Amino acid sequence: MSRTLRLLITGGGTGGHTYPALTTLSAVQRRQVPHDVLWVGTANGLEARITAEHGIPFKAITTGKLRRRPNLKELGTNIADVFRIPIGVLQAVGHAARYLPDVVLSTGGYVAVPIGVAAKLIRRPLVMHEQTTVVGLANRILARLATRIALSHESSLDYLPASARGKAVVTGNPIRPELLQGNRAAAYDLFGLTFEVPLIYVTGGAQGSKQINTLIAEVLPRLLPHAQIVHQCGPAWIDQMRAVPLPQDLADRYHPVPYVGSELADLFAAADVVISRSGAGTVSELTAIGKPSVLIPLIPTGGDEQRKNAGYLASSGAARALLEPGPTAEQLLAELMPLLADPGLRASMGQAAAKLGRLDAADALCDLLLEAAQVSSSWVGGSR
Repeated sequence: MSRTLRLLITGGGTGGHTYPALTTLSAVQRRQVPHDVLWVGTANGLEARITAEHGIPFKAITTGKLRRRPNLKELGTNIADVFRIPIGVLQAVGHAARYLPDVVLSTGGYVAVPIGVAAKLIRRPLVMHEQTTVVGLANRILARLATRIALSHESSLDYLPASARGKAVVTGNPIRPELLQGNRAAAYDLFGLTFEVPLIYVTGGAQGSKQINTLIAEVLPRLLPHAQIVHQCGPAWIDQMRAVPLPQDLADRYHPVPYVGSELADLFAAADVVISRSGAGTVSELTAIGKPSVLIPLIPTGGDEQRKNAGYLASSGAARALLEPGPTAEQLLAELMPLLADPGLRASMGQAAAKLGRLDAADALCDLLLEAAQVSSSWVGGSR
């Protein structure tokens, strides 16, 4: 009789931590490995909604975030969080001890720390995954406890404690496989696009970005003679972006939408250039699909990770980036217009991006999990 792999997953708060874990779980499922799974996260994090949507058993714990340089407003929250952390650890140990996993997968966020501590206390292997080029505080703590460390970028090795580097392997950052199956024609049909000019896809994340939306509103009159734009601006911004004054003969080239869902793969396939933030998930998607981009990092973020992600792609010839705070519309146009005018430049940037992408990241992380769990061949019922 085949054994059942018992997998405990932790990580969340944002899509950047949640989706890599979900995609890795899908890789386990594709291999037809008999498995049982429990996800431990926070009740108000994205992981709670995603697990409910996918029918994944979920347990919530209390956790806190330590802000290393809190302002006066955050000081009280920081003090309260200090007391939440040991409560979260006790809850995590309870869940982990009852579940007794064969292996724990941690994909980051502060909820991952209590479970990582629990894995160490009950002597269960911990595989930690870091999505960004910069290893965050939570993962620098967990790196000392982890059995294996999976990195998305080679350059992340420098951010690990020296004692932990021997446990690290570069797997890449798992992305949702459906994003690789986009249909360009479907996006053109959906948005009523033209083949006359290049397509720019603009996104600032699910809620939109005030900075990006403001820049786009300012450059639209000068941009539309050279491009058509699908702009995912966020629900709170849709009315404002629809009201931006546009040249009457070019207004049908601008398509603001509040949110992009299942059509994202088609938009990625159709886009000639992407304008976006440079979070870990976005960077992994752009490199996996080999798409040229102009990146506008969110500044500041913890460890300045978005600016470093953008700089990493720009230095590799895979993107252009506005790396200084408060970029202007003129600076955006200066980076964007050469790309719109030169299909060869877009193609070479796309190729450079694809060289940084890892299409096998989910399978590579799955390999680490099965290895850490010391999976016997009887657990693997199918092929990759």
